[in-house]
Amino acid sequence: MDSYPSASSSKFVELLNSQQTLSFGNNEDSVELSSSQLPFQCSFGIEASNFDGETATERRKWTPKDDILLISSWLNTSKDPVVGNEQRSGAFWSRIAAYFEASRESQGTDAGGEQREPTHCKQRWHRINDLVSKFCGAYEAATREKSSGQNENDVLKLAHQIFYNNHQKRFMLDHAWKELRNDQK
Repeated sequence: MDSYPSASSSKFVELLNSQQTLSFGNNEDSVELSSSQLPFQCSFGIEASNFDGETATERRKWTPKDDILLISSWLNTSKDPVVGNEQRSGAFWSRIAAYFEASRESQGTDAGGEQREPTHCKQRWHRINDLVSKFCGAYEAATREKSSGQNENDVLKLAHQIFYNNHQKRFMLDHAWKELRNDQK
């Protein structure tokens, strides 16, 4: 072992310096990379090349119509009396994704021909389920605080306020809550 640890670290620094040069000046910062290193630049809405030469596509957002179709797909698949709960998670979410795609095609809302993967459906469902469950708690609290003269809109407004106070963000899934609020699951 070297008695001088800086000797080995200087070789490491030399290696780093040979691969890239950083210069920090008052007017500009620059980074020079060797030809084998290609920077991965990505901004929203623009395709970018990754290191394999493939292009990454823009992320498709879930619309309220997509959310409602996903909720319907989940409810119909999870309440299927023939299959029931005798299936693995992957098979369950594959069936939901297939039901979702069939519903989109039958309604003519096929956006760009890309299918939603079962993992995408699962992630979106869990996000919807989590936020709607939290909002249901806020709605129950608002219902308990309801005084005479208040109507349903006042209770809903108070529920939104309670949700915001508890989670520091607005509840944006009213369409999903209206679909799920009267369902036992």
